[in-house]
Amino acid sequence: MLSIDPKELSIPVLQKYLQNAIAPRPICFASTISKNGEPNLAPFSFFNIFSSNPPIAVFSPAYSGRTGAPKDTLLNILEVPECVINMVNYDMVQQMSLASSPFPKGINEFEKAGFTPLASELIKPFRVLESPVQMECKVIEVKELGKTGGAGNLVICEIIKIHISDSVLNDANQIDTNKIDLVARMGDNYYCRASGEALFEVEKPITSIGVGYDQIPDNIKKSNILSANNLGLLGSIESIPQAQETENYKKTITTFSSEKEQHLYAKSLLEAGKVKEAWMTLL
Repeated sequence: MLSIDPKELSIPVLQKYLQNAIAPRPICFASTISKNGEPNLAPFSFFNIFSSNPPIAVFSPAYSGRTGAPKDTLLNILEVPECVINMVNYDMVQQMSLASSPFPKGINEFEKAGFTPLASELIKPFRVLESPVQMECKVIEVKELGKTGGAGNLVICEIIKIHISDSVLNDANQIDTNKIDLVARMGDNYYCRASGEALFEVEKPITSIGVGYDQIPDNIKKSNILSANNLGLLGSIESIPQAQETENYKKTITTFSSEKEQHLYAKSLLEAGKVKEAWMTLL
């Protein structure tokens, strides 16, 4: 295993490791405005939500690793502490990338990248019409993490108005994950697309408590057939089937000729989401 001391690396090399390891990252396409009324539009992948009550999002326009200069986004926010966080989907990813070019301050990225400015309702910066979700924000704090190139500036925003395109809503007026078709940033020049076969569900144990990995018999844990994900599913069951229930189940299935055949069948059940049946098969 490669072990690294961040202090021994140059900023570009360290950043490459970090951005390849901590991914995918959602993209904040931030719209800001200067005190002179000049709009700016730039993407940031050091971004996420950190609170629902109040609704807080944070993104970080870092000082340039090449020049040490602050981003225009940061300069605008220090002048006018407001921004719109526009979410980025697949249909706009190339234009979004174009907007990230290091245009001189005062250049309008809406025009350069071909986006349509849309007046916000509560703040001065414009929304991006093409974005599926636009969040108007008041900046409540900017926390500087350092003063040299590569140092971040945490822009802590309170979301005060959310606009959602009808095209990404389902019948319950909720955002449909497949319809919104978001993209996320990886390392180097890579992105990923959060739709289609890339999506999968893992039921979150909010109220249920699984028996745990430690309760799985050793012969099952040492299986050459069952994967770590398969074992994780087995550990998520709230109670292991009782002996009588397992005995009754045994009468309904064909006898296995080998442990390998038994484990392969259990694996197929797990992949179909039939965790209890998999347990009874293995027992």
